[in-house]
Amino acid sequence: MTGKAESRPSGSLRRSLEILVDRDGPLTRAAVLTDGRLTDLYIDHAERPSLLGHVFLGKVERIATGLDGAFVDLGDGVSGLLSGGDVRGPKGRPRGRDERIGTLLRTGQPVLVQVKTDAVGPKGPSLTMDITLPGRFLVHAPLGRDVAVSKRLGSGPERAELARRIQGIASGSGWIVRAGAAAADDGLLAAESDALHLAWRTLSAAAERGPVPAHLLPGPDAPRRALIEHGAADVERIIVDDAALARDLAAWCADRAPDLEDRIAPHDPRPLAAMIGGSTVGAKRLFDLRDLDAEIAALLGIRVPLDGGGSLVIERTEAMTVVDVNAGERGNPLDVNLEAAVEIARQLRLRNVGGIVVVDFVNMRNRGDAERLLNALSRAVEDDPAQTQVYGLSKLGLVEMTRARRGTALADLLARPA
Repeated sequence: MTGKAESRPSGSLRRSLEILVDRDGPLTRAAVLTDGRLTDLYIDHAERPSLLGHVFLGKVERIATGLDGAFVDLGDGVSGLLSGGDVRGPKGRPRGRDERIGTLLRTGQPVLVQVKTDAVGPKGPSLTMDITLPGRFLVHAPLGRDVAVSKRLGSGPERAELARRIQGIASGSGWIVRAGAAAADDGLLAAESDALHLAWRTLSAAAERGPVPAHLLPGPDAPRRALIEHGAADVERIIVDDAALARDLAAWCADRAPDLEDRIAPHDPRPLAAMIGGSTVGAKRLFDLRDLDAEIAALLGIRVPLDGGGSLVIERTEAMTVVDVNAGERGNPLDVNLEAAVEIARQLRLRNVGGIVVVDFVNMRNRGDAERLLNALSRAVEDDPAQTQVYGLSKLGLVEMTRARRGTALADLLARPA
């Protein structure tokens, strides 16, 4: 299922959105299907747990002046790096421009920190004191004082009006307004802000009690990440192939997303197989019926065929990810590149690629075609939950991109133990 997907402008034709959740051995998986096509994938591996988003009451081990940071003991033999730009002063105030890190932190000091990137190789996790608690419509940044509105939301006046609306609804202070908030009713926004603010108060109270170090709050698991990132859209169904997971998600929705609670359904292979024209024979599991296991396995390969012919070759190195676009026997480079741009954006999301990405598209002689391609690629990545930036063409004709690291890359998560 690596065929061509059309890039629709935001707010155009209504799209069908489903979230499928299952548990497969040590894996807990949540697949997001848009118009029946896999567009996002969230996986937890019980034997390779991620710390992304977890909150700890840590203890400063030592100040690393040369790195302008500090190493923080998180407990259980794990330490992370708190960089200077992520340090807060007393009572959560931002670090002053000329303040030395040694004046804000001392060895042995307890610090409330959140993991912002997982450990990579020999490097431990990176930490921040800017705690954020994500929701479908809002992100609570309790150490902030303002209401910040997503850049994806309209013009200046529209953004200012939405900020005023949130100020009148949300509990506490320090809010980031996500794109889905514009269409949400006040009741849902108020309920989410109350739940997030309560979570912060509970977290703060636990931090005051100690002990140090201590793990205070886990990050959202794979099904919750899927609901947080996509639950603001019009989700038609949330099908769960595990009774315990279904009950757990229903309880979470009752508290955080009451409008989604009645859309959670246990997996029954009989009506689902009939609905998609399939058979229950030899295909009892949810991911089997949608052929998702085969598609996930294909994501571990380096070659991705394009519907109209040609292919992508995706290879990771330690420093970056390199994508080569092959035209095959197709004659129009622009057509190949435009299709490739949409598929590249999809593959980066599904594979959870982070860091520098370099793309070698099929050569085009027309400068206008190059501009059209860059615009298409920028549109293709604009809905990515991870911040993705397209920088343009290098002097060698390569397109340079970056994508924020969010957890462990799929290839590393599913790799067999050495």
